[in-house]
Amino acid sequence: MATWTAADIPDQTGKTIVVTGANSGLGLRSAEALAAKGALVVMACRNATKAAAALQSVKAAAQGVEPVVVPLDLSSLSSIRACATSLAEQLSQVDVLVNNAGIMAVPKATTVDGFESQIGTNHFGHYALTGLLLPSLLAAPAPRVVTVSSNAHKLGRMHLDDLFFERASYSRWRAYAQSKLANLLFSGELQRRATGAGTALTAAAAHPGYAATNLTSGPATGAAVLRPLFALADRVAGQPDHMGALPQLYAATMPDVGPDDYWGPDGFREQRGHPTRVSRTKFAQDLDVARRLWERSEELTGVTYPWPQRL
Repeated sequence: MATWTAADIPDQTGKTIVVTGANSGLGLRSAEALAAKGALVVMACRNATKAAAALQSVKAAAQGVEPVVVPLDLSSLSSIRACATSLAEQLSQVDVLVNNAGIMAVPKATTVDGFESQIGTNHFGHYALTGLLLPSLLAAPAPRVVTVSSNAHKLGRMHLDDLFFERASYSRWRAYAQSKLANLLFSGELQRRATGAGTALTAAAAHPGYAATNLTSGPATGAAVLRPLFALADRVAGQPDHMGALPQLYAATMPDVGPDDYWGPDGFREQRGHPTRVSRTKFAQDLDVARRLWERSEELTGVTYPWPQRL
């Protein structure tokens, strides 16, 4: 496993894989790698201009069915519903959903639905999308949902009584860490509920380590004076985006991925390297908080999961 690369992905012919945020960075590299192994890749993207350019790159890599783009803005519940409806009409099933898209350490803002933007996009958006796509996922013989978290989850704490920093002073990094912790709590709770409903769905999570992508060169850099420092850190400590994508690609495709697995790089402090199983903090394993976050997600998004009734 120490030298596992995208070339080792098993044949994906016949599978339909939805990747959110596939217009750049880890999402684009994941889409290219999956298309190269024969999957029908559905690129769910917010920025139409970037998505059109990315589509050409994925088409060039594809071996088999041509990829397609569907509009998706994870900061808008109406956009999420429209995306899910469109996919349900076009596809007989979704074999794998890769919840990859995200924003990092942005200034305080709210989504169109009134959520703090980072947890709104990174968690609530993917919670809603997954729930709305659940019938399409359960139509597949061995469905899988991979949610991309971050090492930053280790700094995260869930503030269920103040998720949107309406009372506490806003910190872009605390908000980001909370959203990445939410990703892991969601993935674990999704697995427990899927298992409890008697389904074959596997929920796994992954993180890229320190990958030099548009996130590390974007708003997270803050003041312009800091950008050269981030650029230097990208060159010295960061790994290329195609390497950062490996853990989520492993989690999405390999047969030994188990329920509620978490995959990341095998190098020093999980910053870089090849995929391996990694650990999570005790806060990411709190079953009560995971349940309560799920219930809050139902309440705030209006999305409930249509699990089949066990006989």
